[in-house]
Amino acid sequence: MEATFGQVEFTNGAGALKNRIRLADGPLDLTWQHCGVTSEFLGDFFALQRVEKGGDYNEARHSIGYLTNELLENALKFRHGNGITLEASLDGASFEIRISNVITQETAGKFQALLAELTTRDPGELLIERIEENAENMNSSGSGLGLLTLMSDYGARLGWRFQPATEPDTMRLETYAALEIV
Repeated sequence: MEATFGQVEFTNGAGALKNRIRLADGPLDLTWQHCGVTSEFLGDFFALQRVEKGGDYNEARHSIGYLTNELLENALKFRHGNGITLEASLDGASFEIRISNVITQETAGKFQALLAELTTRDPGELLIERIEENAENMNSSGSGLGLLTLMSDYGARLGWRFQPATEPDTMRLETYAALEIV
């Protein structure tokens, strides 16, 4: 069943600078290192373009890299086979990215329950609550701290779309993020 949480539409125009990357399993499995390298590449690529329009290179590189890495690590951690596709664009100071991957229906159900809370509460308040909960329970996981940090500290607008995938008991997950870059 299709479900949507948060903002799932791109607003960057046709003239935006765009980049599309597909990370696919092959002889070398996808690993955490792929997240870092890909995030750094996109951070550099778009930060250089932002500088041409008077932006701050270091701020743009860091913000884009952090956002991309956080979302890409989640996609890698929870994916069910297949690869991961990233589509990113920069239009003026507006950076947008969509990350697509396949997850199991069980994972989708758990994630949707978390998103129902993350998208209806104040991210700053919820971030503090989750930090306190994690401090009390060191074995806690899946608290959404990374997503809450993006929303609270970086002002990222996030969204998720779940759609049935072709393989039985799987869902296609598209994660959307938009960020204003200085």
